Amino acid sequence: MTEIVALVDYGAGNLHSVHNALKAVGANVIVTADAQAVRAADRIVLPGVGAFRACRDGLKNVPGMIDAMRERVEVGGAPFLGICVGMQLLADRGLEFGSHKGLGWIPGEVRRISPSDSAVKVPHMGWNDVALVPHARGHQVLDQGEAYFLHSYHFAVENPKHIAALTDHGEGLVAAVARDNVLGVQFHPEKSQRYGLELLEGFLAWTP
Repeated sequence: MTEIVALVDYGAGNLHSVHNALKAVGANVIVTADAQAVRAADRIVLPGVGAFRACRDGLKNVPGMIDAMRERVEVGGAPFLGICVGMQLLADRGLEFGSHKGLGWIPGEVRRISPSDSAVKVPHMGWNDVALVPHARGHQVLDQGEAYFLHSYHFAVENPKHIAALTDHGEGLVAAVARDNVLGVQFHPEKSQRYGLELLEGFLAWTP
């Protein structure tokens, strides 16, 4: 039986482009705001565009969705991919327009990018390198490459072991996080052409 990939719909944007990219690499993907559908899925993708608080509130407002994700991912071991703010929501908290609680799956907090060089612009927007850290080389999904970024806040990860890749924008910023069956990327695979499609293909084949 073909695996089902649940693309979580919680009003956080970029669903259409992520859906199209997953379909392009052969995923049997459903776009859903149904907690029961997420519990039944084989793999889960959490997209996200915009402010941390708005995305967190959107996710909280979908009945049973956070519990369903925890049960399927944290307990059931389903492979999980968070994209952009979908990755940031893995943190303990986000500091955009106040302090707001995240999912707490990967310890750390989401802070505004504050480069010391005034010539470095915020938001971090456009193409940039994704450089794997040494302990993440050989990861089944991630690889070195160039991806498309668009963000003003970054994930300050508490445990370096959870950092999978970095990018440089006036300072080293976390480009990807990984722990067990959980993977998050700050960049947009759906906008990253061949590199992004290869990452999504890798996610479909991932056996953490």
